[in-house]
Amino acid sequence: MKPYRVILYYNYTPIPDADIYREKHHLFCLENRLLGRIIVASEGLNGTVSGLAEDCERYMNWLENDPIFAGSDFDFKVEEHEEHAFAKLHVRVKEEIVNSDLPVDPRVRTGKHLEPADFKEMLKNDPDVVLVDMRSNYEHSIGKFKGAVTFDMETLRELPEHVQEIEHLKDKKIITYCTGGIKCEKASAYLIERGFENVYQLHGGIIKYGLEEGGEDFEGKCYVFDNRVKTEVNTVNPVIISKCHICKTDTEDMVNCANPECNEHLPICATCLLEMDGACSEECKNHPRKRPYNLKGYYSKQSDNYTPEFGFKSRKLTKSPLEQNA
Repeated sequence: MKPYRVILYYNYTPIPDADIYREKHHLFCLENRLLGRIIVASEGLNGTVSGLAEDCERYMNWLENDPIFAGSDFDFKVEEHEEHAFAKLHVRVKEEIVNSDLPVDPRVRTGKHLEPADFKEMLKNDPDVVLVDMRSNYEHSIGKFKGAVTFDMETLRELPEHVQEIEHLKDKKIITYCTGGIKCEKASAYLIERGFENVYQLHGGIIKYGLEEGGEDFEGKCYVFDNRVKTEVNTVNPVIISKCHICKTDTEDMVNCANPECNEHLPICATCLLEMDGACSEECKNHPRKRPYNLKGYYSKQSDNYTPEFGFKSRKLTKSPLEQNA
């Protein structure tokens, strides 16, 4: 057993005062040595955190017993890890818990949820099924389900521009999927609004399918938004689908370009990474602001003297006296 855990979750439950809840949530994470990215909005909560196993267990129990979320389901996806998967702790208040700008409310209507076992069974036995990947292009470039439809989009905000690509599939059973399920809550609801009638979504996403069903027929690796960059999903019939951006050989390595002004998410093999010192091109390699290649190919944003406590205190310092006394 590895000592750390990485937890992925979301919950579409209204939060009455997002700013006050944000302070409470950040403080709990500080007290329990948790790091990660958490988004608080009036529509709910979305987070990925890492910490020691006992600290993560305490965190999950705390969330499940919070009266705000009474009667709701967090459906935590929990992976083991050797160390913290994050260097920082950010708890932010935003308009949405996943950026979409889609005019839908997943609490009203969304695609039918398929548990991983039902998803696997449906793929094997129903020829009328079409898988649709709702992730960004750089995510599915390193891994996706076999035969899935993918869109060349940077964010979910671009989905309306790509729906016409699957208009001819309206008579099929559409199953949407993403990393942890959150994007599909709104994406599947949007497809229903656009006239798709048989819309499903993989509940818990790629990560849950890997944990519960071995990830069969997920080709490549799953891109994740932490220091790991990617994670193993398929333990049944794994294959490599990505090609090195530079030499075009098969590779599972996924990095951010070491030039911060580029910072592209790209598959680059270990040999080319060493030769290019973590950069994706000669231009980026010779750029005056190029960061030292850190072997993992992941670079957190630089913040002078940052600590999780500083993040908490600086937020309070920017609030008005009235807000501070709330």
